Amino acid sequence: MPQPLPIQFLAPDLDALATTPGRIALLAEPDQPPSAAFRKLDRLARGALARAVASDAFGKLKPGEAMELAWPAGLQAEAVQILRLPKRADVTQARKAGAAVGRAHGAAPTLVLAEGHPRAAEIAFGLALRAYDFDTHKTGEKKAKGAVTVAVANPEAVARAAAPMAAVAEGVFFTRDLVNEPANVLTTSDFAARLAGMQELGLQVEILEEEELRRLGMGALLGVGQGSESPSKVVVMQWQGGGDEAPFALIGKGVVFDTGGISIKPAAGMEDMTMDMGGAGTVAGVMRTLALRKARANVVGLVGLVENMPDGRAQRPGDVVKSMKGDTIEVINTDAEGRLVLADVLWYAQERFKPTGMINLATLTGAIIIALGHENTGVFSNDDALCNAFLAAAKAEGEGAWRMPMGEAYDQKLKSRVADMMNVGGRDGGAITAAQFLARFVKPDVPWCHLDIAGTALLKADTTLAPKGATGWGVMALDRLIRDRFER
Repeated sequence: MPQPLPIQFLAPDLDALATTPGRIALLAEPDQPPSAAFRKLDRLARGALARAVASDAFGKLKPGEAMELAWPAGLQAEAVQILRLPKRADVTQARKAGAAVGRAHGAAPTLVLAEGHPRAAEIAFGLALRAYDFDTHKTGEKKAKGAVTVAVANPEAVARAAAPMAAVAEGVFFTRDLVNEPANVLTTSDFAARLAGMQELGLQVEILEEEELRRLGMGALLGVGQGSESPSKVVVMQWQGGGDEAPFALIGKGVVFDTGGISIKPAAGMEDMTMDMGGAGTVAGVMRTLALRKARANVVGLVGLVENMPDGRAQRPGDVVKSMKGDTIEVINTDAEGRLVLADVLWYAQERFKPTGMINLATLTGAIIIALGHENTGVFSNDDALCNAFLAAAKAEGEGAWRMPMGEAYDQKLKSRVADMMNVGGRDGGAITAAQFLARFVKPDVPWCHLDIAGTALLKADTTLAPKGATGWGVMALDRLIRDRFER
């Protein structure tokens, strides 16, 4: 599994700049006095840096963007990257500046001259996130990435500030790796084994197999996976870093591949359905982060792992299944399978753990992409306090999220002629009726949010903090929520 780049924090050595190999990145702002490192490098480069910063091109850069000078005279470095970043930059701008360095970082070492910038730790965090590269299945020679050093005025203090961010970065990487894996590698059994491996970090991990799921009455979940050779599972991860209070629960949809089942999807684009376990991937990344940074909170993560395949044994449209709650569900469309998985896991979480609140994540509907595109996750909730706390955490971490409506009129669309409910409510308002379906499996006194990450879990283009592919969306926001709301 790719690990975040190790980043060393050291005091600046201005006398060594002339002979520093690889790449050098430094901060500048046209209307602010240049730093000592900038002045030193500018003298060595015969004024090239000052001319670059005074140029119209640099003036048009937004905070966090960069200009590059290749093979500057007077320096051994192969490139100097000038980052436009004011002293009063916010977190998003600082991470963007770091990401510009991470995007360009390769086999050569990189020195970042952050000196006394108050957001130096955030710059390093953005660098680490953007330097991610999923090359596990590529053959041929793989070049190791060069060392990264961040030169700051107070290395020990910045290193302390950066330590919990390093834990978050590793959680994001874990999520990205899981979502990027092909389905012939990340089977339900392989997924469960990777989660079990986190016991070495201090997590308590249990794997519930099909026999136990049948005993518990999880007919909705088991129906989804009955056409697959990969056995369905539920994995429970507990982090007990708080006191004796009940835990907060995170629940993830883990459909390792979704053909749509008998209601089969079109061939075009079906290869992307390796990411249909994105909700479970995010839950796993958050739990890894909490363990790595020794969070002072009680959190339980539960993921339902299934594969939705067409087969002689597969679930059919028109079948009626019985959920763990006891409600019956008419399966109108076997491609609306994620909500069936979540229904049973949500109920199990409440019955066993009596959580103080729950958030579930799922790549649940294409309808949410039509509504919000790829900029925002859809947020549905029965509790304003929890919802607003999550939205504030997502905003603080720069992860797009937007609250969507719910209501009785949408719920009425789930009425079935032959069962307690249908698993779909028609094309109109599809993301909302999916949320209404899940709400039927949430007890009235339990604060709950549903996050539909279908548009944000995996993208076809680069983003500021990630190359194209899996984004790891939600790990940062949920870690922030737990820090701000649930830690002792």
